[in-house]
Amino acid sequence: MAPVLVSVHDVMPETRATVSSLLAVLDGLPAEAVTLLVVPGRDWSEDDLCWLRDLAGRGYPLAGHGWRHRCDPPRSVYHRAHSALLSRDVAEHLSLDGEGVAALIRDCHDWFERHRIPVGDLYVPPAWALGPLPRASRADLPFRYIETLTGIHDLREDRFRLLPLLGYEADTPGRARVLRLCNAVNRGLAAVTGTPLRLSIHPFDLEYHLRGDLLADIARVERPLAYDASVWSR
Repeated sequence: MAPVLVSVHDVMPETRATVSSLLAVLDGLPAEAVTLLVVPGRDWSEDDLCWLRDLAGRGYPLAGHGWRHRCDPPRSVYHRAHSALLSRDVAEHLSLDGEGVAALIRDCHDWFERHRIPVGDLYVPPAWALGPLPRASRADLPFRYIETLTGIHDLREDRFRLLPLLGYEADTPGRARVLRLCNAVNRGLAAVTGTPLRLSIHPFDLEYHLRGDLLADIARVERPLAYDASVWSR
């Protein structure tokens, strides 16, 4: 299997128990190779914050992942289509203008500092939907890397790397068929090009239709990578 970047999405108080169970399944991988995508704008208790600090202390990199992980009702045709086909009600960037997206990303970063929780250089918008963020303003954001559906943007060096994505959030048979096809295409692309794969896990994936696929892909990970500058040298 190609080198793999592993991320666990939607880390929030509501998913704490499920995320903990996922990390037990991923225990064979080094903690520093499993990036946790944290949603700061939820109802975090002090006990929840202590749990998050403990995960960081054990070596898990933390990344920003939106603010509420919920969007306002779609107003544009694009947002309505995106919600229907992919993101449902989580692509909160698509409800905002460019200034709103930049402010949300800054608020996300500030939350970690305010609660004395270390955060890395990576930001992943919910549903990988970046929204109308002007290119000129990206270098001023507090995160260096932004991951979207197609790959990773390095905002400091103004470069992009295409990285195939594997996903497993198949809560319906129809989604399972589409995701299995997409995953097969992306595995093939990584095999042909030698490009690292992104293995993207959501909290309830082991309860959905692609549980077996996910467990098999986790077992095949031999060369886990961290989300850092080394991505561009692989």
